Amino acid sequence: MIAHDALSWAGLLADAAQRLRTAGVEPARREARLLLAHVLHVSQEDILVERLPPATRELAYAFDVAVKRRGAREPFAYIAGRREFWSLEFVVAPGVLIPRPESELLVELALNHFSAANASLRVLDLGTGSGCLMLSFLSERPHAQGVGVDLSDVALTVASANAASLGLPDRARFVHSDWFENVSGAFDVMFINPPYIPHAIVSSLESEVRTYEPHTALDGGPDGLDAYRRIIAHLEQHLDRAGRAFFEIGQGQAADVAALISARGLKVEGTVCDLAGIPRCVVVART
Repeated sequence: MIAHDALSWAGLLADAAQRLRTAGVEPARREARLLLAHVLHVSQEDILVERLPPATRELAYAFDVAVKRRGAREPFAYIAGRREFWSLEFVVAPGVLIPRPESELLVELALNHFSAANASLRVLDLGTGSGCLMLSFLSERPHAQGVGVDLSDVALTVASANAASLGLPDRARFVHSDWFENVSGAFDVMFINPPYIPHAIVSSLESEVRTYEPHTALDGGPDGLDAYRRIIAHLEQHLDRAGRAFFEIGQGQAADVAALISARGLKVEGTVCDLAGIPRCVVVART
């Protein structure tokens, strides 16, 4: 860290960028600015135009701690304690999978299919994590009610906090369950984002993911399909006749997941690609 007798945000930013670059974090300058904005509770614009509070020892120390954490490849979302998803701000914490932009596709598809804004829909979110999928959908459908399911107590706590912060606690409840184990009834909308990375690949993921994010939300077993098999085996009894299930899938898994679905007598209504052209969501209906 730069010496305290030469404190200036310009110098501290330059020092931080170099440290992050040495640690393999890129783009280093942008990452340094993000960390400083978080520590100072200011915007990126404030940093660029140098509209900042004085560089006190206390603030410089807090910035130094944040840079060290990021240099150790801890994800920025865990350092900041939040992540934007569907233009909403979600609390995230270690032990909970960080929401990915590509997962917004599931919300978009569900909203397009159930387009009536005032529909009274029953929503189930299997492996809810931060609650980002279900809560984003509920924010757009004011008469929908949701149930988020997870085995992780940490995830359920975080999801409940997000429901409260988004003003949705009366329409969202969360259940500790091993997939459908403690779930009853049928649902119009199902969001299903299970662990789907093959076990052998988990150890080769980028450091931010393999070291910090929960492996229970990543590791899908030998072929990445263990959770799909368990979920699909009980899907029909919990999916309303007019309902739709929206499965997130990993790269190269579309055909295998579709085969598992068809083998249970369910209908693959479509496979949709994300912005990168990668098949990302399988839409399922009852026959």
